[in-house]
Amino acid sequence: MALQLFSCTFLLILLLPLLTLGKEDKAKGEKPSSPFEFLEHLQGCHKGEKVKGLNELKKYLEKFGYLNYPHSKNQTHAKDDDFDDLLEAAMKTYQLNYHLKPTGSLDAQTVSKMMMPRCGCADIVNGTNYMGRSRKRHPSPPGSFRTVSHYAFFDGNLRWPASKNHLTYGFLPGTNANAMSPVARAFDAWASATHFSFSRSQDVASADIQIGFHSRDHGDGYPFDGPSGTLAHAWAPQDGRFHYDADERWSVGPAPVAGAFDLQTVALHEIGHLLGLEHSEVEGAIMWPGIDTGRTKGLHEDDVQGIKVLYNV
Repeated sequence: MALQLFSCTFLLILLLPLLTLGKEDKAKGEKPSSPFEFLEHLQGCHKGEKVKGLNELKKYLEKFGYLNYPHSKNQTHAKDDDFDDLLEAAMKTYQLNYHLKPTGSLDAQTVSKMMMPRCGCADIVNGTNYMGRSRKRHPSPPGSFRTVSHYAFFDGNLRWPASKNHLTYGFLPGTNANAMSPVARAFDAWASATHFSFSRSQDVASADIQIGFHSRDHGDGYPFDGPSGTLAHAWAPQDGRFHYDADERWSVGPAPVAGAFDLQTVALHEIGHLLGLEHSEVEGAIMWPGIDTGRTKGLHEDDVQGIKVLYNV
């Protein structure tokens, strides 16, 4: 995944005070199947085994940056179902990033964590482990008692120029009007916690940030994978693209419908990427990669501290 990237969704059904946007071919109480379900059948696998489906695990880890066979000395097992040394090392790195015991095997806790719906942004890009790098100490803003931070930035500390503290955003054609208010509230939340201000532009072509809903392969080089997998992605400054996965079930608020994700919560995460934040290893932070269904989440101290340090404000 390129330096500037990251990921969440759309389509519509009305519920009482809640709005749920999603595929109509799913029963109301039925949770959509996940592209990560293959992991359930691999639980217990470890180095030295050959198990059908392990190649899918390798593809998962490659997608999020943990495996890179083309740049390794041993490319023998890139497309097979062998649990080799590289796969074990990649598993240990993943487990460390997600606060799991680094066994290198697919224990139950690891499988559960890997199956969570998440942002489409990779955790490791071009060999840079953003979540691992976030364990380093960052300088704290003036007046802060915080000594250790867990937020992370893109390589080069990509950010908007100092003269650009007001950003405009627009919605691509086809975006349902009911999805716009949750996104606007997410921008308001970031505005209240940072030096940025935001306003909606009716001319989406000239907006700093362009928001839309897309399915599967939508031409940007980073295809979505269907319900309950990668939910959205956004690019680092100053690209400004923010895409939801249109095949997800979306809600306004903590919807009781199985498999629905809160539009505002996902927008908060992706706007963090648009402003220059990478993934955090603090599970309570909005920049944590995983996102739960049926729940809402707001900005965390770690998110706000990260923006202040990045922009030196």
